Amino acid sequence: MTQETRIAVFRPDDERLAEAVELLEALGADPIADPMLAVEPTGASPRADGDYTILTSKTGVELARAEGWTPSGTVCAIGDRTARALREAGYDVDLIPEEFSSVGLVRALDGEVAGARVEVARSDHGSPVLTEGLNDAGAFVHETVLYRLVRPPESGVSVERAAAGELEGALFTSSLTVEHFLAATDERDLREEAIAGLSTAVVGAIGEPTRATAEREGIAVDAVPENADFEELACGVVERAAPSYRE
Repeated sequence: MTQETRIAVFRPDDERLAEAVELLEALGADPIADPMLAVEPTGASPRADGDYTILTSKTGVELARAEGWTPSGTVCAIGDRTARALREAGYDVDLIPEEFSSVGLVRALDGEVAGARVEVARSDHGSPVLTEGLNDAGAFVHETVLYRLVRPPESGVSVERAAAGELEGALFTSSLTVEHFLAATDERDLREEAIAGLSTAVVGAIGEPTRATAEREGIAVDAVPENADFEELACGVVERAAPSYRE
């Protein structure tokens, strides 16, 4: 592979983006870093009287800890990254679903939470699948928004590269990264050109909901990893985008 394999990555401009860039470079790709998400804390803290408390992200854990949150009951984490953040913050982790998703957590708790108070602490773009599924399981669900996810005003370099046909791959890690990418195309009046440019690239989506969002907007998705894991996503897209794969 050469450094001409240009892969757009949209992770927030923190350690997640730095790690993504490092991984892509290690894979021999040329990362086009274009953060499509930024975190705006609300200053809220999870309720401390739940029978179950669910954290869905490392960011949420860090913000809860900063607000002095003390957990009660069973603490649940969606995914190893969130669980690791909880432990590093000094909290116990009682449950991690086998499938790292809202659906997986609902399945893990189904039959256990009827009549229980369940606190869900996450961003303002959390999937309703989690809260609705818990409600259907008989839980009394309360949701606390710990942070909002917004699009950085400087985002959009990947839009221009896509429109010019200068991307070999793109890594969408949530439905919101798709929506914010398209908002950036509209700001530049380049939606049709950018989508056309992506049609000649290898487009990866972290999971089926992200794929559905992209394809609903006319972006064809070429790769979805078996697990909702960024490294797996990046490896799959880089491999397919490599010149030797395309020959």
